[in-house]
Amino acid sequence: MKFADLPNEYSNLQNSEIVILPVPYDGTSTWQKGADRGPEALIEASANMELYDIETDSQVYLKGIHTAQPVDVDMSPEKMVESVEKSVRHFLNKDKFVVLVGGEHSVSTGSVRAHLEKYKEFSVLQLDAHSDLRDEYEGTKYNHACVMARIAETCPIVQVGIRSTDISEKEALSKSNVFYAENIHNSNDWVKEVTSLLSDKVYITIDLDVFDPSIMPSTGTPEPGGLLWYNVLMLLKAVFDDKKVLGFDVVELCPNPNNKGPDFLAAKLIYKLLSYKYLSI
Repeated sequence: MKFADLPNEYSNLQNSEIVILPVPYDGTSTWQKGADRGPEALIEASANMELYDIETDSQVYLKGIHTAQPVDVDMSPEKMVESVEKSVRHFLNKDKFVVLVGGEHSVSTGSVRAHLEKYKEFSVLQLDAHSDLRDEYEGTKYNHACVMARIAETCPIVQVGIRSTDISEKEALSKSNVFYAENIHNSNDWVKEVTSLLSDKVYITIDLDVFDPSIMPSTGTPEPGGLLWYNVLMLLKAVFDDKKVLGFDVVELCPNPNNKGPDFLAAKLIYKLLSYKYLSI
């Protein structure tokens, strides 16, 4: 399957500026399993999108969107991160814009490392219900609950949409760089605050549970009180307008065969962000 079911003219690697890289990994999730099926469900749903984006008056698929073979992740969490890093590095070295599609959130560590190797320094914008700042969980430092602790070791992070954290993570939280969902629910001022904290170059990691379960129930750990579609787009549009976005990932889709809506939302989100990216170039 290919993202958006594009013809070869717009999906072969040579002619494509964008690479969709699936990572079907679900080795450390701790409640509902199924994130390993997320990439396939998202790509299948993407075949039903209209390719014209109304907001940006553009058709970003004309830049070429190649769907790569899934990363081999039948291994330990540590080795999985190395495998993801190697795969992302491969496409970055070909000067492609890489969109990583999870899988559980632990896959993001490898992508950030590969981008750091190429771009040296940037900040990471995390959209998530959970802070994911445990130093270690269930015997590994590469559990999905530790992903932002690993990323924060290498670059500054800004966290948006947080509404669940463990007491053990409290000391690792940077109060000035965390935007709790309850504090941004009825305001737009927070968007400028977020962008002001980001460096000129940014990597974005999106755990789909940042969205409210009313529109995104298909995650491993849904949390009430999340953000809605236009809240998220308002922030991301501002980031793409003001910053150089180096890459992004969308993770933690845990598909439900009886409800395809969340799969489509995830696919549409990727296409929307690519539309913002190439509008701002």
